[in-house]
Amino acid sequence: MTFTSLQFGVFVAVVFGAYYLPPLRHVQVQLLVLASVFFYGFGQPELLPLLLVAVLGTWVCLVLAFDNRAVWMPAGIIFNLGLLAFFKYKFLFVDAASAHPIGFAPVDFLLRLPLPIGISFFVFHNISLLVDLTREKRPPPLRDVFLYIIFFPQLVSGPITRAGQFMPQIAPKHLADVAFVEAAKWILTGYFFKLYVANNLNEMTSYMDFPLYETVRTQDRWLLVFLYGYQIYADFFGYSAIALGLGLLFGYRLPVNFDLPYISASFSEFWTRWHISLSNWLKTYLYIPLGGNRKGVVRTCLNLMIVMTLGGLWHGASLSYALWGTLHGLLLVIERPFLKVLGSAGSLVRLLRMGIVFLCVTMLWIFFKLPNFDHALGYLHGMFTPTTNPNPTKLFYNLALLYSLPVIIQHLGIGAIVEGRLRRWEPYLYGALAALAFLEAGPDAAFIYFQF
Repeated sequence: MTFTSLQFGVFVAVVFGAYYLPPLRHVQVQLLVLASVFFYGFGQPELLPLLLVAVLGTWVCLVLAFDNRAVWMPAGIIFNLGLLAFFKYKFLFVDAASAHPIGFAPVDFLLRLPLPIGISFFVFHNISLLVDLTREKRPPPLRDVFLYIIFFPQLVSGPITRAGQFMPQIAPKHLADVAFVEAAKWILTGYFFKLYVANNLNEMTSYMDFPLYETVRTQDRWLLVFLYGYQIYADFFGYSAIALGLGLLFGYRLPVNFDLPYISASFSEFWTRWHISLSNWLKTYLYIPLGGNRKGVVRTCLNLMIVMTLGGLWHGASLSYALWGTLHGLLLVIERPFLKVLGSAGSLVRLLRMGIVFLCVTMLWIFFKLPNFDHALGYLHGMFTPTTNPNPTKLFYNLALLYSLPVIIQHLGIGAIVEGRLRRWEPYLYGALAALAFLEAGPDAAFIYFQF
């Protein structure tokens, strides 16, 4: 069971209205915590106890770490990584189809529990909490810990907010301070990219799945890969934008998660623009503790490979995700010696670099779209061999262009023009985005759904 768009809108309106009532201002944090628990439990009520165990377990380790950080901070990190490993990667080692995989009833019951929505995100929040706040003088109140971890706009799909960024914002909020215009822009933009762009492109890129890709012509396989690159950006950017807007409505500024990644001129630049909160988290809590670039060239390259491979596995438990991350790490390693030289080159060279980076990133999305490694290889093979299907599936190129245009236009910098010369037309533009999002949205438009 999941929220429909109407139900979600009513939920936000009710919480927002109660949140700013003067009699309830002193309990704003508790109200948001209860709303977040309801939001999570609406989709998976049977897993609410697990969420509470994760939060309470982290808080206990946090409190104990103020007396003995060397023991309890690692213990809290291991506790959270254990939860993530058990629920996300258990079927790498256990047969999912078996009725009694272990033969011990309590363990078998746990193994049959579904993957908790958003576990990758709230586990990373828990770890940030343990690392950042154990450097402070005293632990925060339990209600503040709950709010940071389960704040509903970012609970199941991010962005990943560091504790040091979020916790200082926990303070009484006033209606007069709400950035309504900015919040509305983020929410409308997010819904447009999610419902109009991503959902419609998803209908086309479904032909990348096995065995449907065997019905597609060779040239259309190439087209679908590029369409999927646009789709996954619109999907991720869309829900991140909605989260930013909702956060602003309740007085919390979440980090911007995407910054036109497809105009990157290097792979390192790409990872400063794509899923920025994840990149920063991996850099802060994994790359730097491993030694970063402080221990020589070989160790730096090894650290990059480790971090990117683990980043791939974070997205899913399959060889394709691991290879996706590993290949991104390899590209970062290969380009590293040339960055200084290429950085001083002219604009023509930069355009060429942007094309190469975009092509490589797009091709690697195949392993992201097809977690089954054999299917990914089969799709790749078909991109370089003529199709033998006498009646190939027909793709509508005009629709492909129509649904891709918003991503292309955004990356061409049209937004800067709107903010400058065309500012007076801005309300009409956002009105058009809203109309398109809900009138021309794809078939999943009725639902608010999240990945991971």
